[in-house]
Formats: sequence, C-alpha cells, structure tokens
Amino acid sequence: LQVLCRYRHVWNINLRFRPAFLGGIMQETGSNKPPAMLPKRAEYMLKDIKRMSEYYQVPLRISEDSLQHVLRQSTLGAMRFITAIDMTQPQYLEPLSREFWIRFWSQHEDISQPENILAVAGQAGLSSEVAQKLLEMISSPAVKNRLKETTEEAIKHGAFGMPAVVAHFNGEAHLFFGSDRLELLGSIIGEKWLGPVPT
Repeated sequence: LQVLCRYRHVWNINLRFRPAFLGGIMQETGSNKPPAMLPKRAEYMLKDIKRMSEYYQVPLRISEDSLQHVLRQSTLGAMRFITAIDMTQPQYLEPLSREFWIRFWSQHEDISQPENILAVAGQAGLSSEVAQKLLEMISSPAVKNRLKETTEEAIKHGAFGMPAVVAHFNGEAHLFFGSDRLELLGSIIGEKWLGPVPT
C-alpha cells in the first residue's frame, strides 16, 4: 500500500484502491489461514516484519503479543466505512485507507470501535458531520453489498489473501499477492523497480 503510493507517479500508474474483506476472501477460498496461526511461521513472520519495516521504511511495529491482538481484531467495520467513502467521497479513499493502515499495523488501535473510526476519519480530513453520516451508513444494505461485490471481484481475480494487487495491462489482469512482489509487478508493466523509496 505505502510503496505503491510512492510509485504512482514514478511508474505513471492509475492506482485505484478497492476495499475488500479479508475474512470473506479466506472463508470463500478455504485455502488460506493467517500465517501467524502456525507457530513456526508466526515466529518467522515477527522477524520478517521487522526486516520489511526497515527495508520499505514503513512504521510496522509488531511483537508476539501485538500480533495475537491484531489477529483477534475485526476489520469489517473499518472496511465498510472505507466502502462508504468509496461510494460517496472517493477523494478521501487513499488518505483514509492509509490512516487506518497506520493505526492498525503501527499503533495497534482497535479500528472496529466507532470512536476510533471517527478519529481516523478526522485525521483523513473529513468533517465530524460527514464522518458521522458515513458511520451510520456502514450497516446499510448498499454498503454491505458493495463490499461483498468488491470482495467477490478480488476472488474472481484469484485473490486468496491480502495484500492483493491486480494490475490491468495490455488487456489482461495480473494478480500479485504479498508486499514483496512489486519488482515483478514492474516487470509485467514494463517499468523498472527503483527500490522501496524511489527518488
């Protein structure tokens, strides 16, 4: 997420955020479990996240305790809120998504709580009145259906987990899973990988 935003103008790509629900993807595909559910993989993942944080220069802060806390959190309310933004005020989609990301992965906030959702919205530049209306929308059938549709679309493209990036290039859709596939993404679209922080 963060590095793709850095590359938007370097690669001259049209970067479009599409909210999808990870729980729905994992349930529908039935072939994926969170990596941290496997003890040895969780142990490795903690070390790898630290290395990736330093390499990509992104403030990930995860410990064994916080990883278990993150795994127990529901992101459904946040994803519905992001979906409501996408439907009504898409200009806020990127700052809102990035703020949710930071609060979840770096500050370990419970982004399922209404007060935290409203705080994220304020940080992203939304007025409290607009944020409150959007919060009320998250239980509406329109928002629920839209999130379900984008989740199903991700699955149709082959998503089985997150992060998932779908690159549309030369009439084809190419799925990339994981945050370490950006160099491959660049090669598919004919662009050069210039490292995690391109100048």
